[in-house]
Amino acid sequence: MGCMRDAILEALENLTAEEFKKFKTKLLSVSLHEGYGRIPRGTLLPTDAVDLTDKLVSYYLEAYGANLMALVLRDMGMQETWGKGELASSTLRAECSRGTGSSTHTGPSSSPLLLPAPALHFVEQHRAALIARVTDVDGVLDALYGKVLTEEQYQAVRAERTNPTKMRKLFSFAPAWNRTCKDLLLQALRDTQPYLVVDLEQS
Repeated sequence: MGCMRDAILEALENLTAEEFKKFKTKLLSVSLHEGYGRIPRGTLLPTDAVDLTDKLVSYYLEAYGANLMALVLRDMGMQETWGKGELASSTLRAECSRGTGSSTHTGPSSSPLLLPAPALHFVEQHRAALIARVTDVDGVLDALYGKVLTEEQYQAVRAERTNPTKMRKLFSFAPAWNRTCKDLLLQALRDTQPYLVVDLEQS
């Protein structure tokens, strides 16, 4: 498991039953960054700490999931819950430090939120540029159809009128993708617009 995922689970397990219920309710209304989808209410409310951790990482990845965790706890007036356990205060930092090899936040008062975030995938790192510069969106969609995109998602993206809005709609599905799905998108971009990918890789 990732070190940030462990910290999320640690904090959730430190909540009482009433606090955990309140956390899930607030998570349903927290403001999200553009391109991220909300965990459906029917899926969210029955979850336990382990299930909710999986949902946060699946929908938002570890780094943004951790930021949302801290935001909701702060809204509840419980920011001290984030990172108060032994795992978050010592073992967690040591694990993350070994994993990145570049952490400078290893002191006893360091917060897990100050640790380096996991490396972003190419399509996440260059999201804004891809939205602005991809011109053959239909070619990308055709490559992803049936592998990453369902028929409904495929048609929803196709229905948008401009290339940027099509790409923005495509990225709205990204929070539910695993790395394989993102790799398939990158391959589709390499196949349809190789010069753009090379330019972004060198930027």
